[in-house]
Amino acid sequence: MRLLSFIDKRATRRAHRLWLHYGVFWPGAVAVGLIAILYARLIEFGYSLFLRYVDSLPWLPLVVTPAVSATCVWATMRFFQGAAGSGIPQVIATLHGPTTQLGQRLLTLRILVGNIALSFLAILGGFTIGHEGPTIQVGAALMFNLRVFYPRRFRSIAGVTLERRLVLAGAAAGLSAAFNAPLAGVVFAIEALTRSFEQRASGVLVTPIILAGIVALGINGNNSYFGTIDVGTRIPDDLALAVVLTGLIAGVAGGVFCWLVLNTKHWMPSMILRLQARWPIVFAALCGLAVGGIGYVSGGHTFGSGYAEARGMLEGHGDLTAMYPVMKLASVIGSYLPGVPGGIFAPSLSVGAGIGNTLHLLLSQMQLPMLIALGMAGYLAAVTQCPITAFVIVVEMINGHALVISLMATALIASRISGLFAPPLYEALARRYIHLPTQKPEP
Repeated sequence: MRLLSFIDKRATRRAHRLWLHYGVFWPGAVAVGLIAILYARLIEFGYSLFLRYVDSLPWLPLVVTPAVSATCVWATMRFFQGAAGSGIPQVIATLHGPTTQLGQRLLTLRILVGNIALSFLAILGGFTIGHEGPTIQVGAALMFNLRVFYPRRFRSIAGVTLERRLVLAGAAAGLSAAFNAPLAGVVFAIEALTRSFEQRASGVLVTPIILAGIVALGINGNNSYFGTIDVGTRIPDDLALAVVLTGLIAGVAGGVFCWLVLNTKHWMPSMILRLQARWPIVFAALCGLAVGGIGYVSGGHTFGSGYAEARGMLEGHGDLTAMYPVMKLASVIGSYLPGVPGGIFAPSLSVGAGIGNTLHLLLSQMQLPMLIALGMAGYLAAVTQCPITAFVIVVEMINGHALVISLMATALIASRISGLFAPPLYEALARRYIHLPTQKPEP
């Protein structure tokens, strides 16, 4: 009897320990998955409303987009400070700084609500944003606030603070659910958010990502984000040339984008800089006017995340000019600079698809879907300087396992080229919230 009592107590203690390790992470991950799906559908609904009134009145964005931009920036500054931009720099700052203090400022439930509400308003105005970045901050915020369910004495697991694990798991689960890509969530957590991986934390991190991915799969079905492309079994003769050329062009384009975002003082007129500092809401309205103007000139193709345009190009029925990636890139900059909540992942994929589509004019013997996939991986890698995350996301989104090596090579080339122009974008933006050590270049 004593032996049975000892075994029973030991089993009870182990069950309690397992609950403290995983009990909040698992239901939290399910909640992140559900919110990510509902958020994505809300953004789709908002963009469909925008397209409806643009079809009737093509000039209306010239009025609506500036008004929406000014309103979003005013609301962000007044009620939701910490929700500006993509949300990923805030998560990185929280992970690398005093997590508890920064989390209480950048990952509150108010920020969660503000991200969703203001990005919905922004997409109603036709802004060139995606929902993936804010979903990462939303996931991190939701999980961070679940720390109240743990006893105070249980504030670290294997020497790592509980809050930090919650933030990391929530952010990665958010990406997993947003793109229907669980593997990309794991890689993103390692490469972009922490730049490391703690072996003893692996189960705590990976399990929520898988659960969030399962929720997304259960609701959306086992469908790739951009569908499935068929590139056949024959390797094109010019594949190596296409990889190098796409990597170089995407790397330069992504590097220029990062430089422009991080160095506004070097290229903006002094009058505009003073306007941005003194009257940010007026500056936001001017940016909105620029976004509306670019969209009007492009025939409406630069509005929104660019998902429809990228998918159309992959399926071979996109009717876009060679200037599309340039105009889309300019629209992304105009949408990001004022501080409107919204991500750059999906727009970057659309710019990359446009680069691949344009390169097909030069490499006409190459399969168009193959070039577009290379362009997406290359440009996303250049913008984020996270090449592994970039090619894994693209592989999962197009079910392009036959292109793994080509996508990997393109992403690595583009990331290296981009690094010649600017430091990693998200880390540089995170330094605005906290002092982070400058990353040393690799030998």
